[in-house]
Amino acid sequence: MTFVVTESCIKCKYTDCVEVCPVDCFHEGPNFLVINPEECIDCTLCEPECPVNAIYPEDDVPRGQELYVALNAELAALWPVIATRKDPPPDAAEWDDMTGKLPLLER
Repeated sequence: MTFVVTESCIKCKYTDCVEVCPVDCFHEGPNFLVINPEECIDCTLCEPECPVNAIYPEDDVPRGQELYVALNAELAALWPVIATRKDPPPDAAEWDDMTGKLPLLER
């Protein structure tokens, strides 16, 4: 089992999670982070670090967000690794509780 970044991360892109990852399995896109399922060692360290609760074990991804399992794998192959924390976008807090953000995902 691997961990998956879901919709809550879109346009928030808090990077607290990447600092605790012992294997650097996070990849960064323009407004979203993903986890490489081939690199994730299921250590659980990232999950509690996410301030918007966007990270779930693959088997516990919220209903309706299952497509993020494949999306994480797809985008991890394209985007660069991120291993150090960065400041979130200035408007990140405005997006915290919003749903339906998939159309806003920038590839």
